[in-house]
Amino acid sequence: MPTTLEERIKIMTESADGEPTWRLARRMGWQPSTIRKWRLRGQKAGRAGLVSQMGRPKRGALSSYPAEVGATILRWRKANPGWGAETLVAELKRHPCFAGQKVPSTATVNRFLQEQELISQRQKQVELPESQPQPSGLAHDVWEMDAQGYQFVPEVGMITLINLNDRVSHLRLLSYPCFLGGKRVERHANWADYQIALRLAFTHWGRPKVLQVDHESVFFDNKTKSPFPTPLHLWLIALNIQLTFSRFGRPTDQGMTERSHQLWSRQVLQGKQFPSWEALYQALQERRDFLNLHLPCASLERQPPLVASPEAHFSHRPYRPEFEADILDLQPVYAYLAQGQWFRRVAANGTISLGGDVYYVGTKWYGRQVEVRFSAQSHLFLCYSQAGELIKQFCWKGDFLSSLIGSADFLANLPGFQLHLPFCWEDIRNQHFRRLAFDMML
Repeated sequence: MPTTLEERIKIMTESADGEPTWRLARRMGWQPSTIRKWRLRGQKAGRAGLVSQMGRPKRGALSSYPAEVGATILRWRKANPGWGAETLVAELKRHPCFAGQKVPSTATVNRFLQEQELISQRQKQVELPESQPQPSGLAHDVWEMDAQGYQFVPEVGMITLINLNDRVSHLRLLSYPCFLGGKRVERHANWADYQIALRLAFTHWGRPKVLQVDHESVFFDNKTKSPFPTPLHLWLIALNIQLTFSRFGRPTDQGMTERSHQLWSRQVLQGKQFPSWEALYQALQERRDFLNLHLPCASLERQPPLVASPEAHFSHRPYRPEFEADILDLQPVYAYLAQGQWFRRVAANGTISLGGDVYYVGTKWYGRQVEVRFSAQSHLFLCYSQAGELIKQFCWKGDFLSSLIGSADFLANLPGFQLHLPFCWEDIRNQHFRRLAFDMML
C-alpha cells in the first residue's frame, strides 16, 4: 500500500523535529528509504512536495494487462458493489476466459478501483492529542467512569447506572440512575446525562485531576479515523480535568469500575422495589455512604475507603454548578484544539463534518480530502488542500461557552442539589449578574 497524505505529513514534521530516520521507520512500519524519500521532498518543496501520483498515474494500475481484464472487473463491481478486490481476484482466477493468464494482485485491483473512484483512499487513524498522567498515589488523582448495561426496575423503568470510582482510595463516588425509558429502551445515555453525573460528583467530592473512560461515542468520536474531541471532552479540559482513554478491548484497564457494576446491583437493585426514580436515587446515595464508611475493602486491609483514607473526603479542587461559567477556562481548550489535525473528505454539497457540525468548504473540492487545523490565536478553523493551500477559514458554530455548558436549566435537573446561599449583598449581586449574563448567552 502507498503512503497516505497523513503519513507523509507526519514524516516531514517529525523529521524536522530531529527524530532519526531508523527510529521513525521502525515506529511507522515503513522502509528507511521511504522515510528518506518523503523527508527530502518535504525539505525541498514543503507541503506541495508531499502530493504524489502513486503507482502508474498516466497509464493506470491495469495498463500491463489486457483491456478485457479491467472491463470485466468494472462490470462485476458495478453489478456487485459489495465485492472487494480480493473477491474480484478470486473470480478472475476461476473464470474460464482467464484460465492460464496472469491475474492482477489484490493490491493492483485495489488501486484500479481507487482510480475508478469506486472506493475511497485508505485513511489511517490519527490519534487525539493525549498525555499520559503521572500517577502520584493520591486520592482523587484519577477517577474512572463507566455506564452499566441497562436493566428494568419496576415502577421506575429502564435505567443504566453511571458509576464513578476513585482509583487510589477506592471510593464509590457516585452511582447515577440514568433513565432510558418506560417498558423498553427509548434512548441512550448522552453527554448531558454524563455531565449531570459528573456535576453531582464534583459538587460532593471536588474535581479530580484525571478522568478515565472507555471509547464510547459520548467520549470518543468513533465515526472517523481522524476523531474530533467530543463536547464532554472539551468541557472537562475547560474544568482543568484531563480525559484519558482505556485501551481498546481492555475492560481490565477500568477493573475497579467494572466490578462496581455488580456491587451496586447487589447492594441496591437486587430484590428491591422503589416507588419512583427519586426514591431509587436517594437509595443509591445512602448506600454510597455505607460503602465508603462501613463496608470493609479487601484492597485496603479490610478497612472502609474513608477510614483508610480520611483525606479523601475532598479533592481540594472545588466546584459549584451555579458558578460553573466562572470556573471554565477556555484557553486550555484552544491550546488543545491547536494540537489537533483532522482529515475529512468533502461531500457533494461542498461540506465537511467536524464535531457534529457541518461546515461549507466549496463544491469545487467535492470528493477530495482536506486537512483541518485550529488556530489558538485567531480561534478559527483553517482548512487546507492536499497541497497545503489554505482554502477556507471558519469559526466555531454558535457560542463556544454555551455549547460546553449546555442548557441554562441544568441546575433544575440536578436531583437533591442545594444552591449556595448568598449571605451578603456582594454574593447576591454577583449571582444576579451571573444569571442575567447567562440568560443573555442563550
